[in-house]
Amino acid sequence: MGCSSSSVKGNKSEKECPDRFPSAHTMSSIAVTPVPGDLMLKAALVIQNWYRRYRARLTARQHYALAIFQSIEYADEQGQMQLSNFFSFMLENYTKTNNEESAIVSRLFEKPMQENKDRQEYLGLIEVPDSYDGPRLQFPLTFTDIDLLLRAFKKHQTLHAHYVLEVLFEARKVLKQMPNFTHIKTFPSKEITICGDLHGKLDDLLLIFYKNGLPSENNPYVFNGDFVDRGNNSMEILMILLVSFLVYPTDLHLNRGNHEDFMMNLRYGFTKEILHKYKLHGRKILQVLEEVYTWLPIGTIIDDEILVIHGGISESTDLNTLRHIPRNKMRSVLMPPMSINREHSADLKRSKSGLSTCAPGKAESSTDLTKHEWEQIIDLLWSDPRGRKGCYPNTSRGGGCYFGPDVTSKILNKNQLKMLIRSHECKPDGYEICHDGKVITLFSASNYYEEGSNRGAYIRLSYGTTPQFFQYQVTSSSCLSPLHQRVSAMEFSAFKILKERMLSRKTDLISAFQLRDYGRTGRISLAQWAFSMENILGLNLPWRSLSSHLVHIDEDRNVDYMSSFQDVHIEKPVKEMKSSLTETLYRYRSDLKIIFNIIDTDHSGLISLDEFRTMWKLFNTHYNVQIDDSQIDELAKIVDFNKDGNIDFNEFLKAFYVVHKHEKPQSHLAQDEQKLLPASLKTADPNL
Repeated sequence: MGCSSSSVKGNKSEKECPDRFPSAHTMSSIAVTPVPGDLMLKAALVIQNWYRRYRARLTARQHYALAIFQSIEYADEQGQMQLSNFFSFMLENYTKTNNEESAIVSRLFEKPMQENKDRQEYLGLIEVPDSYDGPRLQFPLTFTDIDLLLRAFKKHQTLHAHYVLEVLFEARKVLKQMPNFTHIKTFPSKEITICGDLHGKLDDLLLIFYKNGLPSENNPYVFNGDFVDRGNNSMEILMILLVSFLVYPTDLHLNRGNHEDFMMNLRYGFTKEILHKYKLHGRKILQVLEEVYTWLPIGTIIDDEILVIHGGISESTDLNTLRHIPRNKMRSVLMPPMSINREHSADLKRSKSGLSTCAPGKAESSTDLTKHEWEQIIDLLWSDPRGRKGCYPNTSRGGGCYFGPDVTSKILNKNQLKMLIRSHECKPDGYEICHDGKVITLFSASNYYEEGSNRGAYIRLSYGTTPQFFQYQVTSSSCLSPLHQRVSAMEFSAFKILKERMLSRKTDLISAFQLRDYGRTGRISLAQWAFSMENILGLNLPWRSLSSHLVHIDEDRNVDYMSSFQDVHIEKPVKEMKSSLTETLYRYRSDLKIIFNIIDTDHSGLISLDEFRTMWKLFNTHYNVQIDDSQIDELAKIVDFNKDGNIDFNEFLKAFYVVHKHEKPQSHLAQDEQKLLPASLKTADPNL
């Protein structure tokens, strides 16, 4: 019961272990030399000091691994936000070209919403066969349906597409009646539970319900966005939350996060999950889901004191404006509203200076968002708090801002609020308090980056009480392994994706290294290497500390910079393809996949050669990619495998992947840790 294997073994009887427990007769003949007390104390201090240093090194390694995961996550989001600028760039350039290309713009920016779709047009064509053995929902929904879903999903059953669509249609109908900010009242006898990002991790949601109880009239919840993407069970989480919302619409509250966005889903996995689980009706589900996202409230206000939003605020955040924004017009932060693009196309200068806004207390007369309103929502969904005062661009994510403690105080005081609870950032302990206790970051997806990387947490609070924090971590057999093995596995995964990021900029990195290799020796100083890495990759990482995992360093502390790429390479779908082109396609494969999937409006998976050439040339210009037109034309011929004038671009991009020579993580004590061991402990059990 709760004992380690060593303690259990120590409880064996003398009869079970005669060789370990001498008899009384034998004991009397053994001479025992007493150990002086000061020597025992000295030995204990040596062991204690070694163990503290050992644990400190493990903690540092864990910290560096988390820093790598988070830096690359934010860099990917920065690339995603850059697509917004690219779409505006497309519009400006397409309006100067022929009608055929202008039609592509219309499909891109004016893709019709599903507002007027009769639900029967979908549901009437999708029957639930008698052979279906999954959960069968009964409308109007009741608590029984919540319980039914939970039981089914624990058994890995899939909810039929008919029920998925019916839940989405019902949710849309109710959400459309809700304000932008939901107001909640609590009492000492009726606490509310707030949860942060779940990101498709069903086990975390089930654990929360097990520990904290299911949603009900007496057990209300707020789920603060990012229900989907990254994890494998985003659909299951979304269905549980929406069904619970429909059963308890005044006691379960859903805020929109930056991942409740169809463009984010294209990159981060939810779209792929839906199309895999619902091969016949996945496209219909995606169309309706896209609109459901737009009707989710953008925030919750508890007891007129606590603001709950997904991301954060900026110095220009105006809750009065946000209350009256037509939130359903924000299809995606990566797709500027059409009114903004019309304004940009008509008068570029006016578009840059901005900015019509809603007057406080008045609804916007236009049905579209203004640029100012669009930016307000981006700040709400994407911003992060920092210790430095002021408000400045969020350079890590590429969207929203960083806001300091002075900005927090200003916005809270202006709106007579006391606290901001937000999510959006993974924290090792599941939560973090900053800005003099006025800002709480809450993250509910444990093991977010890797097994054991972080805890999840949720908050319970009521009027006049201090928030209570509850931490947890979903465990598996691997979590029972020693700490150093868990850290090694996390470290291995982190350096693996970092090497892939380096490989995608191999040509640029080598050029930067050679620029500082004045003697053409293949070696530069560690400082030069670290500067070049940050200058090219821009990940804000402690490169000197990470260098031993990435390159060979000689006795003079010089770096063999080509050793960075010895154990990895990008697999080419076509051997004749130039390395620079291969790197470019690999680096931007997620962006290109999103762009071409949007162009593919009939969902055939194919685009024409002309569309491919036009889009790639614009992409080439906007992203300043150094590839000439002849290479683009050659690429178009290469990817048209069957020479029919169409390209299956998704399949083509899948052919680009990184091959690692060493795939298995090393389970060992680092060499520097071995150096710390006292001589008497060199052969000691590392599982301390």
